[in-house]
Amino acid sequence: MVLYHFFRAQYSPAEKLIKEGTRKGAAKLMIYVTGDMHGIRERFSAPALRKLRKGDFLLICGDFGFIWDGGKDEEAFLKKIGRKKYTVAFVDGSHENFELLDKYPLEELGENKARHISGRLWYLVRGQVYNFDGARVFAMGGGENTDFDTQPSSAEWTGREMPADEELRTGVASLKAADNTVDYIITHEPPMKLKEFLGLREKGETRVTGLNTYLEELSRAVTFTRWFFGSLHLDKHVSGAYAAVFQNVVDAKTGQVI
Repeated sequence: MVLYHFFRAQYSPAEKLIKEGTRKGAAKLMIYVTGDMHGIRERFSAPALRKLRKGDFLLICGDFGFIWDGGKDEEAFLKKIGRKKYTVAFVDGSHENFELLDKYPLEELGENKARHISGRLWYLVRGQVYNFDGARVFAMGGGENTDFDTQPSSAEWTGREMPADEELRTGVASLKAADNTVDYIITHEPPMKLKEFLGLREKGETRVTGLNTYLEELSRAVTFTRWFFGSLHLDKHVSGAYAAVFQNVVDAKTGQVI
C-alpha cells in the first residue's frame, strides 16, 4: 500500500527545456490515445489510424500484447509497427510477457528512459514523465490480472502485473519533479472511485486494489488535463478529465474520437 505521506515528501525539481521532435516552422505534433490491443493485428488497420501524420504519437493504455512468444513472425510484425510514420508507445497492462519486455534496451525518449522495441515503437516505463513535443505525459502501467484465480499455474502470470512499491515511489518522485503538473496521464487501471462507479454502472464485478487506491491519491495530488485508462474495455467519456478507452482512437488534447 502506498501512503499519502509519499506525496508530501520533498524532491528537487528537474525541469528540462528540450522538446522532443520540435522543428522550427513544423506543425505541432498530435497525441492520440487508444486502449488494449491484446495482439490483434487488425487494430493497426483501423481507418482512424490512417489520419495520423508523420511524427504524431499513438499512446496505448496497456495490454499491448504483440510481444508474447518472441518468434520470428512476431518480431517481423513489431518491425512493421516500428516503421509506421507515427510513434507508437504503450504502457504495460496485466496481460504481457514481462520477461521479454524487460530484455529490450532502455534508451532516451521524451527526456526520459523507455524501452526501445523497434524503430518508432516504444514501451513506456512505469512511473516516468515524458515530454512529447512540449506535452508532459505521466505513464503508469500494470494492473491486477483477474484471470489469476482460475489459472494460477500458467507461465503467463508472473507477479509482475502489479507495480512494485519502488515503481510507485518513482511515480511520486517523477511527478514531484514536474511540480505535480502534467498534461496527460496514461494508465492501464483507473483511479479507485472511477473503477467503483463504472463497475456499478456497467453491472460488472469490481475489485479495487492498492494500485487503484494509489491512482486515486494521484488524482487528488496532481494537476492534469486528461487521464486515459484501458483495463475496463470500455469506450466511455466519463467526465471532462477522464476517459476509458478501448477500440476508439481519441485526440488527447480535445478528448474527441477521430
